[in-house]
Amino acid sequence: MAPSRNAPLYELTPEEQDAGLRVAKSMRVAVFVVAYNAESHIRETLRRIPSALLPHLASIYVIDDSSTDASTDVARSLRAEMPQLEVFTTPYNQGYGGNQKLGYLYAIERGYDVVVLLHGDGQYAPEVLPRILAPFADPETAAVFGSRMLVPGAARRGGMPFYKRVGNRVLTWAENKLLRADLSEFHSGYRAYRVSVLAELPFRYNTNDFHFDTEIIVQLLGSRRRIVEVPIPTYYGDEICHVNGIAYAFRCIGTVLRAKANRVYLVYHPKFDLTAAEPYTFKTAPTSVHHYVLNRDWAPQTRVLELGAGHGDVGRALCDQGVTVVGVDQARPDGDFPYPYLEHDLDNGFADQARDALGGSADVVLALDMIEHLKRPEHGLGEIGRVLAPGGKLVASTGNIAFILLRLMLSLGQFNYGKRGILDLTHKRLFTVRSFCRTLEGEGFEVLSVRGFGPPVEDMVSRSWPFRVLDRCASFMARVWPRMFSYQFVVEARRLDRLDDLLKRTVSDLEARERSERA
Repeated sequence: MAPSRNAPLYELTPEEQDAGLRVAKSMRVAVFVVAYNAESHIRETLRRIPSALLPHLASIYVIDDSSTDASTDVARSLRAEMPQLEVFTTPYNQGYGGNQKLGYLYAIERGYDVVVLLHGDGQYAPEVLPRILAPFADPETAAVFGSRMLVPGAARRGGMPFYKRVGNRVLTWAENKLLRADLSEFHSGYRAYRVSVLAELPFRYNTNDFHFDTEIIVQLLGSRRRIVEVPIPTYYGDEICHVNGIAYAFRCIGTVLRAKANRVYLVYHPKFDLTAAEPYTFKTAPTSVHHYVLNRDWAPQTRVLELGAGHGDVGRALCDQGVTVVGVDQARPDGDFPYPYLEHDLDNGFADQARDALGGSADVVLALDMIEHLKRPEHGLGEIGRVLAPGGKLVASTGNIAFILLRLMLSLGQFNYGKRGILDLTHKRLFTVRSFCRTLEGEGFEVLSVRGFGPPVEDMVSRSWPFRVLDRCASFMARVWPRMFSYQFVVEARRLDRLDDLLKRTVSDLEARERSERA
């Protein structure tokens, strides 16, 4: 049974009609119909596509997800009425999300400009297609969502059950809070996408289940795309709902939480890898590694070599304290530096170039979150030993692979690399406190101190008071028990005499005695 066309939200203004038609005439617009056991509804759904719009659509294609009824045959019976209608059947059931993946991939491969998602069961009104299309006249519009919640009371008048209205609003409120969004509804299936935007989203990694719709919203928001909402009528009839509401809600919230964790580098999944890697952040919180290093007792004119200098903010702060600095990294960032900044691959020997730039040996080498990026950390430590003056200090930091949260994740069978953090995708070697100290000692360093640091909550998540309290608590635990609670740790080590230096001194001492005896 089709909904009444007298419902107010079906009535499009002449401006909406004209705007939607202009988009359909100027762009290649496709209507993608997802169908599963929709035999009793799909004929009427397709016939309700506005007749004025129909000749301007590049394609109407139905993907029947291996229905057990005659959905495919009923849809194909309309091909004489709709020349651009195509009807496909999946080789086996893909699920709601899996069906959408196929439809969007088809739109990308066919080169359409806009694809509209329409449900074959008639729950969403084809009559308002012009309203859905109109916002695409703005080239910044990435997606248009039909919302049943924009007009107060519309969902109730359309027959949406009370528990569904409440669940929709509560779940949308939670998702908005977590994602810092302002959508009136996350759970409408009436949507249209700019196909060039879809081509840039990693939607192929998304679930095949019903929360695919939530995952694609997360991807749009995470990649800072513009979503426009327009009001649509609500209709609940005799169509069959295949969604388990409670499980769906938990999966939606789980998706949002995983996306948040991905954003602060606690976990990694390519479906939430939405932006280019950001430069490493200069951390200013009093519990941070950068704050600790910069507040050491730096004597004026101390010669410091900073390896993996990155953004250069640490070096600048040291220069302000009267320290002589030379920075080295594989890529020199743009901008002017008040000290020499060498562009050099740290996996290749750097000692000679660094000594030349310093005008001699270094008193201190800073290697903050750098050694774990080397293909051969032992070789890199050997080069550091060549740069340091006898008795010189190495101040090095790295992530702690034995951090308690990683231990818990491992106990649950989880080991996820990320774009930043302890399991940074670019890390070549992973260390515990013990293994890092053992590596330093093996390369001729005496470990003088180890200092643990908690996760950079204040710098990376929020500076609001609850997160500042969490940051201080994590910092305290990391200092008390660094092997367990440090997210990151700093080791200060002293360069010992190298074997070749000791051999030279031993041989020269013998030669000196022999010369003395001959004299």
